[in-house]
Amino acid sequence: MAETMVRMGELAFSACAGDVLVSLGLGSCIGLALLDRRAAVAGLAHVVLPAADGRADSPGRFADTAAPVLLDALRGLGARRTRVEAVLVGGASMFSFGGNGLEVGQRNDAAVREALARLRIPIVAAETGGSRGRTVRVTVETGRVTARAAGDTEVALYPLLAVTA
Repeated sequence: MAETMVRMGELAFSACAGDVLVSLGLGSCIGLALLDRRAAVAGLAHVVLPAADGRADSPGRFADTAAPVLLDALRGLGARRTRVEAVLVGGASMFSFGGNGLEVGQRNDAAVREALARLRIPIVAAETGGSRGRTVRVTVETGRVTARAAGDTEVALYPLLAVTA
């Protein structure tokens, strides 16, 4: 199993069965995972800020550019847009400033959700908000996404097993 670290502002994508995409220490940043489980392809962006505001460098850094660039990369690996699903992790409020505006984490979360809505990509799971940093792991072959908040154990976010009565 090969782990690919996706650092702040970066994005990565893969169609290799043994790959795991990982972002550590997501505070106010959003880990945006896009998956086409049928094609066994996945991508992960470590989104730092809501909007690129015309900046063309580092598309993985901004919510409004990361989502479409990641989608295009997955389509290049055989994904179909109609099967692509999203999982969001992060967007914590790491610092309290007492201001009246939304915190960076909340703005990042809202901007990623807006970008996905524009692309018509459903969000199938999310663990966002709160006040603790998180780590996200995406297993390419299965599309399994896990999250671990600082000091907690790792939990599966997607896919969830069906519960039978």
